[in-house]
Amino acid sequence: MTISTPHTATGLWTVSRADVGSPEAAALLREYFVDVANRYYLLHLGREGTPEEIETGLADSPSDDLAGPTGVFLLGRYDGEPQSCAGLRVLDDRSVELTRVFVRPAVRGTGGGAGLLAAVDAAARELGAERIVLDTRLDLVEARALYTRHGYREIPAYNSGPYAQIWYGKDLTAEVADSR
Repeated sequence: MTISTPHTATGLWTVSRADVGSPEAAALLREYFVDVANRYYLLHLGREGTPEEIETGLADSPSDDLAGPTGVFLLGRYDGEPQSCAGLRVLDDRSVELTRVFVRPAVRGTGGGAGLLAAVDAAARELGAERIVLDTRLDLVEARALYTRHGYREIPAYNSGPYAQIWYGKDLTAEVADSR
């Protein structure tokens, strides 16, 4: 599965499945983690995370379950260069969890998030999911706005993760019914 969407006169986003263990995936996942961790540390401690804190956090948050059969990892490319990622983790026979959503800051605002979420929907359906759920922090306002623009609605808590402050869900069966 590859989804391509033109967004500028010179830029083209493509999103496809990728090996979560690849060097490209590792680089994007590290940038994602540093971005969200530093935002947390700045908000709560007034400083960025130390290298030790970042390494410990990465070690405590593995992404290896974002590969078959327990999940999917998607990599977005802008003009051929890896610039975004997202993962889906199978929760049960009808639900998947969206995680590790990241677009590099230099290409934010070019449609990468929208393209990534379109590919997430397609991948979730391929996994047989009827709904996508996610948790996030309240301070990640850009991510929350992206999710709500693309059909995610606030739902009751489905987990108790240490950084989960708000939960969203998207019913994929409603979209299928709406398109008929």
